[in-house]
Amino acid sequence: MSILQGVGARLSVALALVVAVALGLVYVIVVPSLESRLIDAKEATLRDAVPELIANLPSDPFAWTDYVDVASYRYSARVVIYDVDSIRPTAVRVAADSRGATSRDVSDDQVVIRAVEAGRLVGGTVGYGGVRFAEVAVPVANRKYVVMLQRSLADSISNIRLVERRLVLAGLVALVVAVGIGLGGASVFARRIRRLERVADRISHGSFDEAVADQGRDELGQLAATFDRMRERLRGLDDARREFIANASHELRTPIFAVGGALELLAEEEMDAATRQEFIGSMREQMARLTKLTDELLDLSRLDADRLGVAATPFDLARVAAELVGVLGPVAERSGHALELVATPACCLGDEERVRQIGLGLIENAIRHTPALTRVVVSTAVDAGRREVRLSVCDDGPGIAAEHHEHVFERFYRVEGGRASGSGLGLAIARELAARMRGRVELASGDGRTTFTLVLPAVGAHVSDDDDDA
Repeated sequence: MSILQGVGARLSVALALVVAVALGLVYVIVVPSLESRLIDAKEATLRDAVPELIANLPSDPFAWTDYVDVASYRYSARVVIYDVDSIRPTAVRVAADSRGATSRDVSDDQVVIRAVEAGRLVGGTVGYGGVRFAEVAVPVANRKYVVMLQRSLADSISNIRLVERRLVLAGLVALVVAVGIGLGGASVFARRIRRLERVADRISHGSFDEAVADQGRDELGQLAATFDRMRERLRGLDDARREFIANASHELRTPIFAVGGALELLAEEEMDAATRQEFIGSMREQMARLTKLTDELLDLSRLDADRLGVAATPFDLARVAAELVGVLGPVAERSGHALELVATPACCLGDEERVRQIGLGLIENAIRHTPALTRVVVSTAVDAGRREVRLSVCDDGPGIAAEHHEHVFERFYRVEGGRASGSGLGLAIARELAARMRGRVELASGDGRTTFTLVLPAVGAHVSDDDDDA
């Protein structure tokens, strides 16, 4: 990547632009304002001198030459007295000038002419020979004469130019500092960003072992923490995927080998009808396992693609619970479990077929993951206060350790040890299906008892927009 495309260069350019714009605004605001104030101050000083100058003006024109010299020294200004042509009021002639006889530069002074036209004190600025002057002029003796005071603005302009030069110098220094700060600050951030980039590259190649280390508390530090959480999540999913592949291979291999072996025996050996029926029954069980696994994978893919629709129709949850107990009663009896039903009429809103699927999975889990002689109780209840209905499956088995509670609903997750078996997808699918019906699946385990509860909205319950978003 070109250095001009890096974060440092861009940040430096951005800071330089900010400084340049700020200095430009300062220049536009300060310099003209300062110039105007200095000129106004010069003109105000001249205006303040006018009353005294006029009051002491000799009535004898022959005395004006000496008077303008004294007044010029007193007021630190050039003093000029004009005669006004009585026929052409705008035509004036220099009668006395504190600078002597050479008065061509002020012979047609515009400020004086404006004073004659206005008949009152007038101020302004004029330029002669590349030099600016502040002037005030006032008619006297019934507009027969005009007195003008003039002071050079060279010192004021010089001060303004000094301010301009210092602003330019300060701007250049500020630009250099801004570029340096931009490059320095960006290099620090760039190193942190490159660390994140390296970690992201390792994650993209399937390496999840190295943690994302960044101690900053700013947005970049928060991004690094999010990256690390993502890494942990991806590592968990990758481990679960590997375990799922192994489990799925085992789950698929076992029924396939069992069915294949049974078919070979049925084809090659003669056997009595009872043995044949036993083999056929075993093959049916294995095919049921295969069917269940493929159905779970199909449901999972549909959920991920958001192509699994659910209905929202009213039905009695107690009736569904009774049907499930009736279907799984023989299974529980063969495995030595006591399956009981405690049903209370509970009308809910949901997809009856999907609720049956969830309930079937919860009861099968209770039977599969608990030892023989364990009691499994299926119950329904109504929570009138929260306008919810519940389908609970409670067993007296060994329970689920607390550290597994947050993970049992994750995809591919299986509790190690015990009687755990299966693909690890059933509870994850159950939770997502329940959420699509605006419900949830809860787990409570302790004191030698484990309860999974499907919670659904009761008939007539109001579903808010927040629930939809959830």
